[in-house]
Amino acid sequence: MTPPLWSRGAAVLPETAPDAGPWDPAPVIEVRALTKTYGHGDAAVHALSGPLDPASGRALGLELAVQQGDFMAVMGSSGSGKSTLMNILGCLDVPTSGRYLLDGIDVGGLDERQLSLVRNRKIGFVFQSFNLVPRTSALAQVELPLAYAGVRPAERRRRAEAALTLVGLADRMDHRPNELSGGQQQRVAVARALVTAPAMLLADEPTGNLDSRSTAEVLAVVDRLNAAGRTVVLITHEDEVARHAKRVVRLVDGRIVEDVRQAPVDGPPPALREDDSLVGGGR
Repeated sequence: MTPPLWSRGAAVLPETAPDAGPWDPAPVIEVRALTKTYGHGDAAVHALSGPLDPASGRALGLELAVQQGDFMAVMGSSGSGKSTLMNILGCLDVPTSGRYLLDGIDVGGLDERQLSLVRNRKIGFVFQSFNLVPRTSALAQVELPLAYAGVRPAERRRRAEAALTLVGLADRMDHRPNELSGGQQQRVAVARALVTAPAMLLADEPTGNLDSRSTAEVLAVVDRLNAAGRTVVLITHEDEVARHAKRVVRLVDGRIVEDVRQAPVDGPPPALREDDSLVGGGR
């Protein structure tokens, strides 16, 4: 039997500003024997396969767990399977076999309506393209997910203001996309992703369209969010971006070939640790 959608943790739309809550060692993401194949027979493409059983040659599938408060970067070249994995983690696609549990929910047992609720309330999406609505203020952009969730206007505004303040845009709430820099537009997208207090922030190449200064601004926001307890999964092909993560998973041909821990799950991300060490060294 499928468990209740919101059986773990606090309410998805709390009465307080977006907050990651107390640290919980239980996995936010559990992937078990997961495979994804497109096509059939000789034309089949095994986008995600995991290791092969030495005896039978059968794909055993991916095994992956991400704890609350972790910051994981998924890396790989074109065709590695990283985009397929992101789509499955974001409930935008379904695996061919195996199980995916998101915040304790077996996603495979959900219908389309429930999947839509999961995407709206459990996952905060940030994409390479900002996907902002033209001629619409930053505040209204961030209110949109709450409007879809049926939150009252006054409460929507309060939470959207809190989210924009969190990403350093308290003085840009009335600005439209054409009045914001690329980095500021992406920070609006991050605030929009956070406003429903999701279990996970899922970012697909979030700095791909940004210059170096804007990239640093966005990554600094993500670092601070993770330091406050937010779980982050970031898809990237850039080593410099991946250095901000606590954990780096590298995919090749649909298999995990490297899984490196760069910082403890319940500690600050590497970039903030470096800043702290520099401050400490100067005393």
